[in-house]
Amino acid sequence: MKFLQILLLALVCLFFLPNTLNAQTGSGKISGRVIDSKGNPLDGANVALSSKKDSSIAKLELTGINGKYNFEGINYGHYEIFVSYMGERQPYKTLILIDTQHIVIQLEDLVLNEKKIQLNEVNIVQKKSFVEQKIDRTVVNVDALISNAGTTALDVLEKSPGVRVDQNGSISLKGRAGVVIFIDDKPTYLSGSDLEGYLKSLPSSALDQIEIMTNPPAKYDATGNAGIINIKTKKQKISGFNIGVNLSLGQHKYTSTNNSLDFNYRNNKFNVFGNAGYMNRNGFADLTILRTYKNADGSINSNFDQLSNVRKTGYGFNSTLGADYYQSEKTTWGIVLGGLLRYPESNILNTSNFSNVNYVPDSVTIAKNRESSEFKNGSVNLNFRHQFKKKGPDLAVDLDYIAYRTNNDQSFNNKNYSSDGILKSDELLKGLLFSDIKIYSAKADYTHPLSESLKLAGGIKASYTKTDNIADYSSILKNITYVDYDKTNRFKYQENINSAYLNLNKDFRSLSIQMGLRLENTVSNGHQLGNIMKPDSSFKRSYTSLFPTLFLLYKLDSLENGQLRFNYGRRIDRPYYQDLNPFISPLDKFTYMVGNPYLLPSFSNKVELSYIYKKKITATVSYSDTKDQSSETIEIVDGIYYSRPGNISSTNVTSISLDAGFDPTKWLAFQFYSELAFVHSKSNFYTGLLETKGTNGYLQGLFSFKLPSDWNIQIDGHYQTKITSAQFVYGSKWGLNAGVSKKISPRASLKLSISDIFYTNINSGEINNLNLTNASYRNLGDSRRGLLTLSFRFGKVNSNQSRYEIKGAENEMNRVKQ
Repeated sequence: MKFLQILLLALVCLFFLPNTLNAQTGSGKISGRVIDSKGNPLDGANVALSSKKDSSIAKLELTGINGKYNFEGINYGHYEIFVSYMGERQPYKTLILIDTQHIVIQLEDLVLNEKKIQLNEVNIVQKKSFVEQKIDRTVVNVDALISNAGTTALDVLEKSPGVRVDQNGSISLKGRAGVVIFIDDKPTYLSGSDLEGYLKSLPSSALDQIEIMTNPPAKYDATGNAGIINIKTKKQKISGFNIGVNLSLGQHKYTSTNNSLDFNYRNNKFNVFGNAGYMNRNGFADLTILRTYKNADGSINSNFDQLSNVRKTGYGFNSTLGADYYQSEKTTWGIVLGGLLRYPESNILNTSNFSNVNYVPDSVTIAKNRESSEFKNGSVNLNFRHQFKKKGPDLAVDLDYIAYRTNNDQSFNNKNYSSDGILKSDELLKGLLFSDIKIYSAKADYTHPLSESLKLAGGIKASYTKTDNIADYSSILKNITYVDYDKTNRFKYQENINSAYLNLNKDFRSLSIQMGLRLENTVSNGHQLGNIMKPDSSFKRSYTSLFPTLFLLYKLDSLENGQLRFNYGRRIDRPYYQDLNPFISPLDKFTYMVGNPYLLPSFSNKVELSYIYKKKITATVSYSDTKDQSSETIEIVDGIYYSRPGNISSTNVTSISLDAGFDPTKWLAFQFYSELAFVHSKSNFYTGLLETKGTNGYLQGLFSFKLPSDWNIQIDGHYQTKITSAQFVYGSKWGLNAGVSKKISPRASLKLSISDIFYTNINSGEINNLNLTNASYRNLGDSRRGLLTLSFRFGKVNSNQSRYEIKGAENEMNRVKQ
């Protein structure tokens, strides 16, 4: 900690060293305007100031609505200007001289030729890289991958560099658990199967980018030991009225659809936008679990083989409706309403075979389990943004209200037969589960440029969360209903988090520095009401923590062919709201899910060092140290599996990764990602000391072929080695996907993709550290499927200003399981 304090102090001093590093900064100023051939100012043109001496880029600017640009702090010397607009680059050979006689220069208007900017309908073609690297994040462009068409947000995440999704829908980043998922800078507050269901209900056609932040800046909530994945949805930037439609038909063992519509209307000071989607769930999973029970001396006692045929059906709707009012060029007011409805159903035929040491059948249990659910989510966001000046300062305020409500109707019918087929017992367990979560959040962010190269930002946030969970279970034996007090209960939880942050950005000639400090105070309390068989219980916690962040980007040469990137951050993982719920919920007669109200928050420190070559190849070495990481744990009591979240005392992850993208020809592009990680976990456990070490690797590749007549073909795939993580060993797997697209017209396109062509992306693994038990599993699902997607758009296509992206309640939504 002393080292960190000294480092931070040194960097603060570095920001304000008078005339030391700033001696290289001159006092010259160059300004002007970019217009088209008709004299109209061009908004969003890129203007680059290039040194005549070595052709290095001295400054970059983006024109505003009035087409103006302004360069300040220019050294003495000769310069040229380059302008880029809509992907076209046009040089201006006028020689510009900055000397003692020409410190301030006002250039004549730079006129771009008509042929450079004319649009044919909406036919703007600009090739995007699949992956882009920035100082504090990796950006994935969703539409750059054809096989993403017609899929869901969860499918897109699985194909993103360093992101893995396991058989339970849990998401990890570069081998680390504890990823927080954001949608448009707003947390989902969800985890586990609930988060999986939510992401599966979000069509990929609504997504624009995936931002992967292993060490997020201080303006983001400190939650997420592995980092933050921010899913940015598409927001149209065109005036008039326009509609986009995406229709998708999927086929595997069953047929499913995932369709969406978005619209936008801009007129003068008003902008109204929205989207709506419908999807139906129509899938399956065949889960096999093998368990071997042993005696105290290690010899085999008995065997238990379980096969579950899971049929997944249901449907869901999602929608967003928003409006912006541009009071002036500097002031914007906005409102966004969001909603999600899901009605998933699961029917499970479960066959459990018990046999002795020689696999001679002893008994068979046949279970018919059913779950019918209703999931509702509604949200309201009010936002305000004001720019005091064109280049800042600016103020952004967000007020959020988010509500989740879940109803589950469960039925578990178990019939046990002897080895000769005689019915021994017939049990029926019914359950009604209700969950209500309400989240209130207020946030303000202020950014103040102190100079052209120095920017200060700060903000405050307060959030309040209230949850209420009810479980009513009853057993029916011989037509007599009994209340099951072991599983029936009610749990209430409240949490208040107050936070503030400061963030400082400084750019030198070759070095960019971003450093921040965030303060968070948490007060929480939980109350389990109990019943006539169980007493009340409650807990209360209060803690305050500091979370520093540091980002360094050093350019090794003026052309930025080589760059070094370093980042450090301290993070926290607070337990998911549902994980704190102490209820016992059955998956079947032999497997139960149990919450843990005694879960502790976990803290981590993470360091990364990267080398970026020509912005195409990124090599990274990273190390993280996590205390009390929350992980799924399995305990066996009297032959029954109890799955509950628990704290793992110490988890260390060391990894190296390589991310590369190449465009060797105009018709071929290649993207590659590889990772090697070493994971060491150590903790006290049900069976004594748990200590595991494992090395795992991950490979991911993508080929894109651009063919004549607007045809495109893409082939991508991945390979994952075995992964040892605490109590689990996940089996190796691989998958190959392919896609083809055809641009039918400037407004319509057709895409066909096939995922997991060889049906090899199958989850399997082993569960260790069980009391006198060995266990393994294999889950065969609907990973192989074909998708046909038709996309088209109607309406006007004139470019206009973009709406303000809301960034309100950012942390709490990610702690709700959807």
